[in-house]
Amino acid sequence: MFIRTVEQDSSLDKFRAEVRAFCESELPPVVREKQKRGQHLEKHEYISWLQRLGTRGWNTGKWPKEKGGLGWEPAQFLAFQEELGRAGAPPLMSFGPTMAGPVIYTFGNEEQKGQHLPGIIKGDLWWCQGYSEPGAGSDLAALKTRADRDGDDYIVNGQKIWTSTAHWADWMFALVRTDQKAKKQEGISFLLIDMKTPGITVRPIIGITLGHHLNEVFFDNVRVPIANRIGEENKGWTYAKFLLANERVGNVDVAKVEGSIEQIRQLMAETREAGKPLSDDPAFRRRLAELEVGLATVKALMSDQLAAARLNGAPSLMGAAALKLRGTELQQAILQTGIDVLGRHGMVYQSDALNAGWNGEMIGPESSADVIYEHLYRRAATIYGGSSEVQKNIIAKGALGL
Repeated sequence: MFIRTVEQDSSLDKFRAEVRAFCESELPPVVREKQKRGQHLEKHEYISWLQRLGTRGWNTGKWPKEKGGLGWEPAQFLAFQEELGRAGAPPLMSFGPTMAGPVIYTFGNEEQKGQHLPGIIKGDLWWCQGYSEPGAGSDLAALKTRADRDGDDYIVNGQKIWTSTAHWADWMFALVRTDQKAKKQEGISFLLIDMKTPGITVRPIIGITLGHHLNEVFFDNVRVPIANRIGEENKGWTYAKFLLANERVGNVDVAKVEGSIEQIRQLMAETREAGKPLSDDPAFRRRLAELEVGLATVKALMSDQLAAARLNGAPSLMGAAALKLRGTELQQAILQTGIDVLGRHGMVYQSDALNAGWNGEMIGPESSADVIYEHLYRRAATIYGGSSEVQKNIIAKGALGL
């Protein structure tokens, strides 16, 4: 447990004020308005914002100073996330700063660090994750995408699926099988793949949200330099587990969770039943209180795992699993409450309202489309990054030795 001093609290208040002032002056009004309405951002809008954060080193503020970061304490990173959320700014994109970056600065060679870390720090490059496959989701070690040596290159063939923002990505970090005869967790290597390489095909997956966020990626004799392999050949599972611990912490954006609770609170105040706002209904008040307690719990777990990452280089697998489990279940509970508040209006999903330029008439509260979109999208929260069942197994194994 960390005990904060008056000086530390004062410093944190100054930092919050600095972030608020930055967002006020640097966040484009059109992006702020889109975020308020829950509308989809274009890639150039997102990249422009990340580059502005990069001028302060804020994309990677929680990285150790010796790795190019700012060495933020857990409280400072949480404060940063909260202020971004309260300003209506886009959240940090975790693929580079939270996933690829720490793997590269921990296990990569100097050439790889020099090539990739500056772009992640500055927010210039977009990364995606090549893990899941049609037959290897929660059973990730069953992956079949193969990489065969050919001189100084690997020849990669196979398929990845559910690849978030692959259509925007400049680079992918991917797990591939480099030894076809080895057992599951063995024979896997960790590659960095330039998405402009010939032989890569990205196809959209239109999910239940009716939006394009997910993709399937095909590799057809794709040449990847052996120099793009992180660490040793066939030792990729070690680096994959390190990344997964960071990913599971990154899956829980406390600013987004806090913003969703505030959105539901406002929706309850605006929605009337029998002439009274739902915010006066004892049942809904109880649910809101339970959500707020859940948020406090998640913040505490997040602080612990950020502290563990500062001390050990990465969160603990068991602690990250607990945070991922509680955080994603909380997200779903918040959004289910939102759907219940919407009532009959929750049956009408006007997905076009999430696209800029839409000028139709909203059925129900202005935030209806956003709440429904998030509800549908976050149904997968207890699956992506490792299903809840997988997280429970990790906790049981770590706590009970099962």
